[in-house]
Amino acid sequence: MKLQNRRTFLKNSSAITLASALPYSFWPTVPKPKAAYKFTLSLDPGSIGIKADQRELVNLAQQYGFESVTAYPDFLASLGEKDLKQFLGEMKEKGIVWGTSNLPFDFRKDENTFKAGIKELPKHALVLQKAGVTRMGTWILSFDDNLTYMRNFKQHAARIREIAKIVGDQGMRFGLEYVGPKTSWTSKRFPFLHTMAETKELITEIGEPNVGFILDTYHWYNAGETADDILTLTNQDVVSCDLNDAPANVPQDQLMDLSRMLPSTTGVINVKSFLEALVKIGYDGPIRAEPFNRIVNGISQDNALRITAETMKKSFALVE
Repeated sequence: MKLQNRRTFLKNSSAITLASALPYSFWPTVPKPKAAYKFTLSLDPGSIGIKADQRELVNLAQQYGFESVTAYPDFLASLGEKDLKQFLGEMKEKGIVWGTSNLPFDFRKDENTFKAGIKELPKHALVLQKAGVTRMGTWILSFDDNLTYMRNFKQHAARIREIAKIVGDQGMRFGLEYVGPKTSWTSKRFPFLHTMAETKELITEIGEPNVGFILDTYHWYNAGETADDILTLTNQDVVSCDLNDAPANVPQDQLMDLSRMLPSTTGVINVKSFLEALVKIGYDGPIRAEPFNRIVNGISQDNALRITAETMKKSFALVE
């Protein structure tokens, strides 16, 4: 899964630093705001250190006020037609819809690994399609020790084009997340794309209509982008979104990819302008918190879920 892959990779690259303290005990409960937007409050457990299977995830989402959840293709593949229909009915009764599913293999590795993953992808895509999942995504590594920018660009375009065609055949959209921190893209010999503008160029080169963005406030901020950049996109261009804040008192060029804060907790990132821009383009997909924060990951499951829901609702309320 995305969380495990990126966290493991960057840990091996010595990129993890201790997160700032999180004063969660002082946060009040934030009431669920009235809907002035079309996007959904999504729960991705790994991003906040929660372990839950698909059934547990749906129940936790309902309990803590989330509206969509990450889809697990392995679980969905284990269900027969009758059981799948029953499970989807339970989701509907609980008011929970699908968020996204992560690409089930690491497309960035050697050619043999890529070929093995792409061979299995049609099976995963069909399972997700039968369950009604319409969004899948992955992230772009912003550096490489061996491939120059252009060689890396061509490899990404060729591989993602194959992926996009397969998931597109099942009616699914495919999102790409660029990684913005300077500490990431300067950490190896050859920097790679790390901005919205560069990702647009990659999407154009891929040339498949179902390919779009996973927008993350943290990367958007680190890339020096504003609401005006989001307004160059349409709803169809945005597959999924992540909402995070940045640690206070850390220079922007020293921010680390895996040391973030829950949204609207430090005020470093202008979450309000980000969300208002999404409202203007009519974005109707999932938004999840992805803080990769050791403090959040180290507290109880109940507190992690409660605090994440509260900070997300507090952020959503800014657009009313």
